[in-house]
Amino acid sequence: MVGPFYMTQRQLFLANVAQTSPFPMGLEVARAEGVYLYDPSGKRYLDLIAGIGVSSLGHCHPAVVEAVQRQVETYMHTIVYGEFVLTPQVELAKLLTDQLPASLDNVYFTNSGTEATEGAMKLAKRFTGRSEFVSAINAYHGSSQGAASLMWPKTFTRAYHPLLPGIRNLDFNCFQCLDRITEKTAAVILETVQAEWGIRKPQADWLQAVRKRCDEVGALLILDEIQAGYGRTGSLFAFEQYGVVPDILLLAKGMGGGMPIGCFVASKEIMSVLSDNPILGHITTFGGHPVSCAAGLATLLAIKNEKLVEQVPKKAARFRERLQHPAILDVREAGLWFGVEIFDFDQVQAVIKYCLENGLITDWFLFNDRTIRIAPPLTISLEEIDEACDILLAGIEKASSGLSS
Repeated sequence: MVGPFYMTQRQLFLANVAQTSPFPMGLEVARAEGVYLYDPSGKRYLDLIAGIGVSSLGHCHPAVVEAVQRQVETYMHTIVYGEFVLTPQVELAKLLTDQLPASLDNVYFTNSGTEATEGAMKLAKRFTGRSEFVSAINAYHGSSQGAASLMWPKTFTRAYHPLLPGIRNLDFNCFQCLDRITEKTAAVILETVQAEWGIRKPQADWLQAVRKRCDEVGALLILDEIQAGYGRTGSLFAFEQYGVVPDILLLAKGMGGGMPIGCFVASKEIMSVLSDNPILGHITTFGGHPVSCAAGLATLLAIKNEKLVEQVPKKAARFRERLQHPAILDVREAGLWFGVEIFDFDQVQAVIKYCLENGLITDWFLFNDRTIRIAPPLTISLEEIDEACDILLAGIEKASSGLSS
């Protein structure tokens, strides 16, 4: 199409695709492979954030692509979740629970992490007969109304009030705050590692004290590993590093190798309450879609077979060695997951812009806009880490020089 009515893909994107901010990155993606995205001109961009933790195997991993193609040719949607025996669901649930403690033996598949949060909240209310929740300050568990109710401060939710009542908040690693967990608490929901805070790990003794307090008052402990799971922190599941086992575990993002999928995992005893009084207590049409489950199975097998979790410490060490600059105020790490703090939001945006112009995709954190996000595919090589750090440090140098001048 030519003439005055012709619109570019970017113009159509801005005109017809709902926007979530006034300043989208606006990168037009023509294809993706490994740790790289490519625009229509063929320029490549190293993806240092893995689609916000989703592409843990990189883009278009051959095993995931093959599994998706095979399943698409076999069958796709059949009926709402939970009615038919679908091999991809069964095999993924079995492989996943085989990696988890014995008490986490029942999987409810969803389409996303937000839906996993919603399902877990309903499950906790139904199992305990209680309605109050305790969540952490500066935590993010999703954007739907129930999940968003857990968020504090209310910067991103105030415009949508009223949300769910009965939410109490505590500060991460605050022992004095544990008395906010009471006999009215259905569940405490925590990110095992706080993501949007800008990477904040728990003290092991604090997380163990939360577990103990939940047991004392009869509340459930929900650990959200939607971003922290699937090897990101150096173990398949982050909670393995802290000597606790949750009652309910939330997973998504890196679970599907690029396909949309999430889940909440609990014991069969806890999960069974969703099927009785009333029946169909929680239902979904597309949760556990066979194609997404096939991708999820291939993803977990690839993580295990390629020993990607075992490679995290060496790759994380390379980032630590390279992330040195006078303008860097702090570097926080949880495995192959970093928050690089610099001066302010304007400087962060200048770095993100520089990186994008020079073939590197970075981002910031929802509750910490002074911090640059690093969460590359687990498949990234040492050479690619060096390439990424060269561009990132050049961007920080340029942004900090502009600030000082």
